[in-house]
Amino acid sequence: MINKQHLVAPSILSADFTNLESAIKLLNNSEADWIHVDVMDGHFVPNITLGFPVISQIKKHAKKPLDVHLMISKPERYLEEFKYAGADILTVHYEACTHLHSTIQRIKSLGMKAGVSIVPHSQVLLLEDIIAELDLVLIMSVNPGFGGQKFIENSYKKIKQTKELIRATNSNALIQIDGGVDANNARLLIEAGVDVLVAGSYVFSHKNPKEHIMQLKTLKFSKTE
Repeated sequence: MINKQHLVAPSILSADFTNLESAIKLLNNSEADWIHVDVMDGHFVPNITLGFPVISQIKKHAKKPLDVHLMISKPERYLEEFKYAGADILTVHYEACTHLHSTIQRIKSLGMKAGVSIVPHSQVLLLEDIIAELDLVLIMSVNPGFGGQKFIENSYKKIKQTKELIRATNSNALIQIDGGVDANNARLLIEAGVDVLVAGSYVFSHKNPKEHIMQLKTLKFSKTE
């Protein structure tokens, strides 16, 4: 039985970038809670996406918080720039940070919420010494770098382990899931302990993205989904 209100954060990376302003306005007028922004550098992951100028333009039109996920090497070099570009929540990768604790402290000192993400091969227990400091734990349920991948089933186990670790450490961190979220697994993810659903292809590949956002928010899906 689901008795909590979860959040939905559509990934703008899956939107039509030839008409980005319209996509942002659509999200503003939808049931979306956050706008998820994926930043890739072609080094930490094999793809290159958005930079500061585009994020600044997204922020100019967005009426929802920008949830910025950094899939980049040495993210500590750019924390101030992402703050100034408009990030409200800034998530870095455990695997990309040499001094993770100081990076989290700096993100918070800049006035942003701080998150840490782990890739599919990383163990949840790696976060044991930092999770009490976090606002968000992002579990990647696909290998980072490209959209439209198949959901990795072991992610359910990692969600439950993360929830147990949060309870054991009295952390207030939310659990976010990113990768392959759709009508087939959204309810199970929430039941496992997820607080924030990130969805890209599932939302923007639909002829009516607002309808798919509403379905993720209410967990009521049509039989054809």
